[in-house]
Amino acid sequence: MKTLKILAGIVSAVLIAWAAAVPAWAQMFERITLVNSTGYTISEVYIAPSRSKSWEEDILGRDVLGDGEEVEVDFRRSENTCNWDLLVVYDDGEQAVWDGLNLCQDWHYELFYNARTGDTRLVASH
Repeated sequence: MKTLKILAGIVSAVLIAWAAAVPAWAQMFERITLVNSTGYTISEVYIAPSRSKSWEEDILGRDVLGDGEEVEVDFRRSENTCNWDLLVVYDDGEQAVWDGLNLCQDWHYELFYNARTGDTRLVASH
């Protein structure tokens, strides 16, 4: 009986320590939505952890993201971060990059293009 109490105490301590140590990435949305409201076709989309040195793979694959279309991005990965970078490439080769998007805070991202300034703006919401 004493062994059972000790074991129960150890299990409880481990569970409490684990719960306290769960990083913020556990709160990250498993899926985000990216909406193209730029007026142009996006041919490539890359999302990588901010600390990464590479963009990984194009999440669109062979597809494109037309104006007014959206794509749902699945993040069922064991990355220990909330901060991600986003790169979009238009069908004419122009690029726009955002660093440090907090996927623990927001899950809906919409892209807008300003033809007068040539800037692409990203609006995040949850």
